[in-house]
Amino acid sequence: MSIARTWSIALIGLSGTLVEVEADISAQLPAFVIIGLGDRSLREAEGRVRQAASNSGCRLSPRRITVNLSPASLPKQGSSFDLSIAIACLAADGVVSRTSVDQVVHLGELGLDGRLRPVRGVLPAVRAAVKEGRTRVMVPFGNADEARLVPGATVIPVRSLRDAAIFHGADIEEREVDPVLSPAEQPTSIEGLDVADVVGQQDAIAALEVAAAGGHHLMMVGPPGAGKTMLAERLPTILPDLTVDEALEAASVRSLAGEAPGDALRVRPGFEAPHHTATAASIIGGGSGMIRPGAAARAAHGVLFLDEAPEFPRTVLDALRQPLESGSIIIHRAQSVATFPGSFQLVLAANPCPCGSFGSPDAECTCSALSIQRYMGRLSGPLRDRVDIQLSVPRVSALQLRVTDSERSDSVTSSEMRCRVAAARRAAAERLRGTPWTRNAEVPGAWLRGKGRLSPKVLAPLDRAFDRGALTMRGYNRVLRLAWSVCDLDQQSIPGADHVGRALYLRRGGSW
Repeated sequence: MSIARTWSIALIGLSGTLVEVEADISAQLPAFVIIGLGDRSLREAEGRVRQAASNSGCRLSPRRITVNLSPASLPKQGSSFDLSIAIACLAADGVVSRTSVDQVVHLGELGLDGRLRPVRGVLPAVRAAVKEGRTRVMVPFGNADEARLVPGATVIPVRSLRDAAIFHGADIEEREVDPVLSPAEQPTSIEGLDVADVVGQQDAIAALEVAAAGGHHLMMVGPPGAGKTMLAERLPTILPDLTVDEALEAASVRSLAGEAPGDALRVRPGFEAPHHTATAASIIGGGSGMIRPGAAARAAHGVLFLDEAPEFPRTVLDALRQPLESGSIIIHRAQSVATFPGSFQLVLAANPCPCGSFGSPDAECTCSALSIQRYMGRLSGPLRDRVDIQLSVPRVSALQLRVTDSERSDSVTSSEMRCRVAAARRAAAERLRGTPWTRNAEVPGAWLRGKGRLSPKVLAPLDRAFDRGALTMRGYNRVLRLAWSVCDLDQQSIPGADHVGRALYLRRGGSW
């Protein structure tokens, strides 16, 4: 029998499915046929595989070769199947051991010279293989570092198809080749930033700390130059380090997006700041063929910052409503559904009007009432309702600018704030032990009105705001979540009236 099989992984979003790659050589007219619902890049694999095998000194059989990718009903995209197809064909021809190739998952794209090129999504693919019990994974040399990040995986890095064939028992001479490497990981734009750099804006800094402690979304409205971007860029610096699972998930998204995760897990939260001309697909994710993660998914367990938020198309902003509520991004296509993590903290920044001077005592606003209404109306009510903290950020005065760092008694560093935030999160996690939630922003209204119910006296100002129509039911719950975060930062066991009052200010302090 001239049938051999090996294994690969098909990715849809971050979910990977084990794919059986079968190769059959039959005595018919010469042909190379790939079946199993592959995309165009898979259908073009014949040219890459044949030429790579020839240049690697292990030419494929001249007879008819049929390659089947099973399950046949599962869509398969990308060039990462090249190595598994080539190895299965060589095993069917007896060039390599069929037993050996059946025990290894193969991932990698072939160049015409036979070298293996790095591919996207190796990290989530290796995680899927290990989850399926296939712990031995052969990957391109350039993907070896990120593949080794997966616990329990035995990674076999190879530079070329020739090296892969020799590993599986091919009787050919070794040949030294230069590996194709992944691009070096780029440093993030927020490295080295510190909250101590911010001049003034003590209310906004306190709001940042509450947002970090509870995982709350934040919106800042203020004139140009008030420091909104500066504050947003420093939110990741006060967030605690990621857990191993969170870091792996964030690195998996970056790998799928084509970014090299490097040889160590990045435990600091990420920061994404797309331009206001970005489309819905670039923010949420999408694309034809393989579904790629957008900026919201790349910000998993980190911060998604939308500067000049009213300048974004309204359809783009409203597309964020579902991820903000559910914590996951679900993209539907005709043949598949891709799911990405949506556990990011959203930070919105906006001017109070198109010219930026509305409400400023020192500058005259030239915008009409209608233009201001249209400008702010681009942020829909349902989207704003999902943002826990809404804060006005005033312009910094000249007196504040003249104060030196040594004269500022209220200056605090990011490391100091990060310690307080970590302590507050530990308190929340301890309180929520035995539940599916670990942060206050995740707690549902049923818990807030049940086990976490506060006394009527404490809730009195919140009830009055709700009765006046100043808060929706969702807003009522979000103020309670903020109160718990303020309470945790104060190291108290249960929120009091002052905590609820501060939470209500954070919720409505930026009302406009």
